[in-house]
Amino acid sequence: MADKSKVFVYPKDVSAFGFDWGKLSLTVAPEVNGATRFSGGVVDLPSGKGHTRHNHPGAEEIIFVISGHGEQMVEDEKGNPVVENVGPGCTIYVPESRFHSTLNTGDGPMRLFVVYSPAGPELGLRELPDFRLIPAGQ
Repeated sequence: MADKSKVFVYPKDVSAFGFDWGKLSLTVAPEVNGATRFSGGVVDLPSGKGHTRHNHPGAEEIIFVISGHGEQMVEDEKGNPVVENVGPGCTIYVPESRFHSTLNTGDGPMRLFVVYSPAGPELGLRELPDFRLIPAGQ
Protein backbone atom coordinates (compact mmCIF):
# COMPACT_ATOMS: atom_id res chain seq x y z
CA MET A 1 0.00 0.00 0.00
CA ALA A 2 1.19 3.53 -0.79
CA ASP A 3 2.36 5.85 1.96
CA LYS A 4 -0.66 7.84 3.24
CA SER A 5 1.23 11.13 3.00
CA LYS A 6 1.61 10.54 -0.74
CA VAL A 7 -2.04 9.61 -1.28
CA PHE A 8 -3.69 12.56 0.50
CA VAL A 9 -1.99 15.77 -0.61
CA TYR A 10 -2.97 19.40 0.02
CA PRO A 11 -1.50 22.25 -2.05
CA LYS A 12 0.27 23.56 1.07
CA ASP A 13 2.11 20.20 1.33
CA VAL A 14 4.05 20.61 -1.93
CA SER A 15 6.34 23.22 -3.42
CA ALA A 16 4.59 25.39 -6.00
CA PHE A 17 5.56 26.84 -9.35
CA GLY A 18 5.25 30.61 -8.97
CA PHE A 19 4.79 33.02 -11.88
CA ASP A 20 3.84 36.67 -12.40
CA TRP A 21 0.31 35.42 -13.22
CA GLY A 22 -0.17 33.08 -10.25
CA LYS A 23 0.96 29.65 -9.09
CA LEU A 24 0.60 25.93 -9.75
CA SER A 25 0.81 23.42 -6.89
CA LEU A 26 1.25 19.91 -8.31
CA THR A 27 -0.51 17.55 -5.93
CA VAL A 28 -0.44 14.52 -8.25
CA ALA A 29 2.71 13.83 -10.26
CA PRO A 30 5.44 11.25 -10.69
CA GLU A 31 7.73 13.25 -8.40
CA VAL A 32 5.03 13.82 -5.77
CA ASN A 33 3.37 10.43 -5.38
CA GLY A 34 4.43 8.22 -8.26
CA ALA A 35 1.46 8.85 -10.57
CA THR A 36 2.43 7.49 -13.98
CA ARG A 37 -0.38 8.24 -16.43
CA PHE A 38 -1.29 11.80 -15.50
CA SER A 39 -0.38 14.73 -13.28
CA GLY A 40 -2.44 17.51 -11.79
CA GLY A 41 -2.74 20.23 -9.26
CA VAL A 42 -4.24 23.48 -8.11
CA VAL A 43 -3.79 26.75 -10.01
CA ASP A 44 -4.36 30.05 -8.19
CA LEU A 45 -4.92 33.17 -10.31
CA PRO A 46 -5.23 36.59 -8.66
CA SER A 47 -7.87 38.98 -10.00
CA GLY A 48 -6.91 40.35 -13.41
CA LYS A 49 -4.17 37.74 -13.94
CA GLY A 50 -3.96 34.71 -16.18
CA HIS A 51 -1.68 32.56 -18.25
CA THR A 52 -1.10 33.47 -21.86
CA ARG A 53 -1.80 31.36 -24.93
CA HIS A 54 0.24 28.16 -24.82
CA ASN A 55 -0.05 24.46 -25.52
CA HIS A 56 1.23 21.13 -24.20
CA PRO A 57 2.55 19.14 -27.16
CA GLY A 58 1.37 15.53 -27.00
CA ALA A 59 -0.82 16.03 -23.93
CA GLU A 60 -4.48 16.61 -23.17
CA GLU A 61 -5.58 18.85 -20.30
CA ILE A 62 -8.65 19.11 -18.12
CA ILE A 63 -9.33 22.38 -16.29
CA PHE A 64 -11.97 22.42 -13.56
CA VAL A 65 -13.04 25.77 -12.10
CA ILE A 66 -13.23 25.44 -8.32
CA SER A 67 -13.93 29.09 -7.56
CA GLY A 68 -13.88 32.51 -9.20
CA HIS A 69 -14.80 33.63 -12.69
CA GLY A 70 -12.79 34.01 -15.83
CA GLU A 71 -12.42 33.95 -19.55
CA GLN A 72 -11.21 30.68 -21.05
CA MET A 73 -9.90 30.36 -24.58
CA VAL A 74 -9.38 27.02 -26.33
CA GLU A 75 -8.55 27.00 -30.03
CA ASP A 76 -10.66 24.82 -32.30
CA GLU A 77 -9.19 22.25 -34.69
CA LYS A 78 -8.55 24.99 -37.27
CA GLY A 79 -6.67 27.22 -34.80
CA ASN A 80 -9.51 29.69 -34.28
CA PRO A 81 -9.89 30.92 -30.69
CA VAL A 82 -13.12 29.90 -28.94
CA VAL A 83 -13.73 32.02 -25.83
CA GLU A 84 -16.22 31.37 -23.02
CA ASN A 85 -16.91 32.97 -19.66
CA VAL A 86 -16.46 30.27 -17.02
CA GLY A 87 -17.22 29.91 -13.33
CA PRO A 88 -17.40 27.40 -10.48
CA GLY A 89 -18.26 23.89 -11.61
CA CYS A 90 -17.24 24.33 -15.24
CA THR A 91 -14.99 21.66 -16.75
CA ILE A 92 -12.86 22.66 -19.73
CA TYR A 93 -11.37 19.99 -21.99
CA VAL A 94 -8.24 20.99 -23.91
CA PRO A 95 -7.56 18.47 -26.69
CA GLU A 96 -4.03 17.21 -27.29
CA SER A 97 -1.55 19.97 -28.25
CA ARG A 98 -4.35 22.59 -28.51
CA PHE A 99 -3.52 26.22 -27.66
CA HIS A 100 -5.42 27.73 -24.73
CA SER A 101 -5.33 30.56 -22.16
CA THR A 102 -7.13 31.55 -18.96
CA LEU A 103 -7.80 35.03 -17.53
CA ASN A 104 -9.33 35.75 -14.13
CA THR A 105 -11.98 38.40 -14.86
CA GLY A 106 -13.51 38.33 -11.38
CA ASP A 107 -13.03 40.64 -8.40
CA GLY A 108 -11.41 37.91 -6.28
CA PRO A 109 -9.05 34.98 -6.74
CA MET A 110 -9.78 32.21 -9.22
CA ARG A 111 -8.89 28.62 -8.30
CA LEU A 112 -8.66 25.79 -10.81
CA PHE A 113 -7.78 22.11 -10.69
CA VAL A 114 -5.85 20.97 -13.77
CA VAL A 115 -4.98 17.50 -15.04
CA TYR A 116 -2.39 16.70 -17.72
CA SER A 117 -2.27 13.38 -19.54
CA PRO A 118 0.31 12.07 -19.92
CA ALA A 119 2.28 13.59 -17.05
CA GLY A 120 5.21 15.78 -17.90
CA PRO A 121 4.25 18.87 -19.93
CA GLU A 122 3.87 20.95 -16.77
CA LEU A 123 7.58 20.51 -16.03
CA GLY A 124 8.32 22.70 -19.07
CA LEU A 125 6.89 25.61 -17.08
CA ARG A 126 10.17 25.64 -15.11
CA GLU A 127 11.83 27.09 -18.22
CA LEU A 128 9.68 30.24 -18.28
CA PRO A 129 11.54 33.46 -17.43
CA ASP A 130 9.22 34.39 -14.52
CA PHE A 131 9.35 30.89 -12.91
CA ARG A 132 10.24 30.64 -9.24
CA LEU A 133 9.93 27.70 -6.88
CA ILE A 134 7.80 28.45 -3.82
CA PRO A 135 8.67 26.14 -0.89
CA ALA A 136 5.91 24.00 0.61
CA GLY A 137 3.87 25.80 3.25
CA GLN A 138 4.29 29.27 1.78
